[in-house]
Amino acid sequence: MVYGDEMLTKTSMFMGPADVLINYVLPFVAVILFWYFKSATPGKMILKITIIDAKDGGKMSVPQSIGRYFAYIPAILPLFLGFVWVAFDAKKQGWHDKLGKTLVIKQK
Repeated sequence: MVYGDEMLTKTSMFMGPADVLINYVLPFVAVILFWYFKSATPGKMILKITIIDAKDGGKMSVPQSIGRYFAYIPAILPLFLGFVWVAFDAKKQGWHDKLGKTLVIKQK
């Protein structure tokens, strides 16, 4: 809506400041805040699962949340293998969980 028909014709990854804010900054901030305050995103809350620190079982720290967020990149790049890994891992951790040192558990 901000850039109109320009979105259809431009091949640039970044369209301008509003694009960067809406598509990159806002999702990053929202996810980190959900992880920090609720230990889950809305989808995880619906499924009643929580993200915890793998070391002590406590709440994730902000740096740990940021690391987990950016660890999605290597998990996605090789054909989403980092997510498929969950099916074969003993602790059911994806690569982003291993890199972020987190576990996803079912709430009691």
